[in-house]
Amino acid sequence: MKADPAAQRRLLEVANVDAELNRINHRRRSLPELERIGAAEREMRTKQDALVAARTTLDDLRSEVERLENEVDQVRSRQQRDRRMMDSTDSSKQLEDLQHEMSTLSRREAALEDDMLEVMERREAQETDVSHAQQEVNTAESELEDARHARDEALADLESDEAKRLAERESLVADIPQQLLDLYERIRQQRGSGAGYLQGNRCGACRLELDRAALASVREAEADDVVRCEECGAIMVRTKESGQ
Repeated sequence: MKADPAAQRRLLEVANVDAELNRINHRRRSLPELERIGAAEREMRTKQDALVAARTTLDDLRSEVERLENEVDQVRSRQQRDRRMMDSTDSSKQLEDLQHEMSTLSRREAALEDDMLEVMERREAQETDVSHAQQEVNTAESELEDARHARDEALADLESDEAKRLAERESLVADIPQQLLDLYERIRQQRGSGAGYLQGNRCGACRLELDRAALASVREAEADDVVRCEECGAIMVRTKESGQ
């Protein structure tokens, strides 16, 4: 293939723009903000799990307090019933039995009240733990929101740079013959780099040195010949600085 040397040199500018677009895409995939978001999401899940566990424990303690309160109420109801029966009975045997039951109920009431006091203290401490766990979740949510905001700002910057590079590329390719551009695009899709600057005996696309036979072929080529690297297949663009 033959192409005007100026058009070939224009390919270098296109290749530089494409390399920058590749770097933009790489930065987009490897933004540190993405790892920060991942870490924040993992922290959020950990804190949410801790909050759920704390709330579950608190619910259990509240249920236990309610159960003990009901038992205390039942004991006190029995005590009231026994007092009424003691006031109305004339039987010494029944009175003795009722007095014994009242003593048993009093001990039971005291034990239940002690248990309830202990559980209520644990419930109060657990309420503090739940409040702390909620604060931890709130902090994690704030960190995740900040990380996402930072990611969005970084992506917006990259999108702005990308738009500028795409506009620059569109302007550059307008002056390149379609056949040469098609060849460049085909090589770029297959190899990643479609063109490179020939520097002495080194291909600017793959950075490998040409052997003697390849160099001889380059030296014999006409200025408008499109020469390609035998190693990477990229178009090697020759300039006055190439030394060939």
